[in-house]
Parts: sequence; C-alpha cells; structure tokens
Amino acid sequence: MPFHDEWDHDPSVQMMRQLFSQMERAQERLLRDLDISPFDQRLRDGREHARDLFERAWPRAGRKGIVADGKDAASLYIQCLAHALSERGIEVPDEVLQKNGKVVRFLKEEL
Repeated sequence: MPFHDEWDHDPSVQMMRQLFSQMERAQERLLRDLDISPFDQRLRDGREHARDLFERAWPRAGRKGIVADGKDAASLYIQCLAHALSERGIEVPDEVLQKNGKVVRFLKEEL
C-alpha cells in the first residue's frame, strides 16, 4: 500500500509551509544582498537568536494585527534576523531591508 501524506491537504499545514517558504526566500535575498554565504559560520548564532526573537514576537504581532499574512511574517522574521546579525557585528544597511513600517514600529516597541 503506497504511503499517502494527508498533511498535504490540511489547510493549516499548507499555510505554514507557505509562510516558511516566504521566510526562507526573504532570508536568501537578505544574505545575497549582504554578500554573505548561507554557510557563513557567523550566521548560526544569529539565526538562532532571530528565531527566538521571532517566536516571541509573532504571537503578539498577530494579536495586534501587525502580521496578517506570510509576507508580513517574513518581514517580521527578516527584521528579527537583521537585529540579531547587527548585535553580532554584521552590518545590515537599511537599504537592503524591505521595510514594513508597521513591523518596524512594532519591533522598536518590543525589542
């Protein structure tokens, strides 16, 4: 009997897969714009810190209406990643970030 993945049909799973896909693409663009290899050793700690920041901020941002879709969630994650990288000495110029004003304001209050 062939394996049948019922997860593919769950709308919440599909939404999360799309969300994480958008976050991955945003991270790839940021690293490309910063000319940093995705395998750069400095990224490990920064990514872990960004994930922790994102996991704390995402539920609050959702409750406040800051994050309405995957694009907003990706913007929130990238801002968290930029913050984490900056704290670790990797400069992230404002011009490489795609600014989402409501996300930036929210994080200034939260961080």
